[in-house]
Amino acid sequence: MVIRRLPAPARRLAADETGSAMVEIALVLPLLLVLAFGVVMVGRVTHAQIAVQSVAREAARTVAVAPSASLGLQSAEARAVAVAQGHGLAIDRLGVEIDPGGFERGGTVLTRATYEVQIGDLPLLGVVGVTVSSSHAERIDQYRSRAAAP
Repeated sequence: MVIRRLPAPARRLAADETGSAMVEIALVLPLLLVLAFGVVMVGRVTHAQIAVQSVAREAARTVAVAPSASLGLQSAEARAVAVAQGHGLAIDRLGVEIDPGGFERGGTVLTRATYEVQIGDLPLLGVVGVTVSSSHAERIDQYRSRAAAP
């Protein structure tokens, strides 16, 4: 069996590592970009989830401490919009449902807030939206006054 050696110029080319860094970057860069876009997406969704929880909690609390159900519902809607704007949410993608539950002492006010997070501006994801939601129940104080304030 005869083992043939490569000619000298071919051996030099085989041992030459010029350009290997470019090949490594070309292989790793797409993975790093996907990871970076994923981190941005998770950050947006997490921020929206925290904001939606705040909206639901504040709306329920506003109704629970209001002197009447009608005043509470009006105040809760305004409070929900203010909290959402404070968190930087787009109001047109926010939905808030409020159930005063009879508005009796010891009763429960239920709220549900939903928000569609737009992540379509991130490359590689297309036009995708993620909907986050949160529910909150707030008890109306058992010992509150029965008379509604004017």
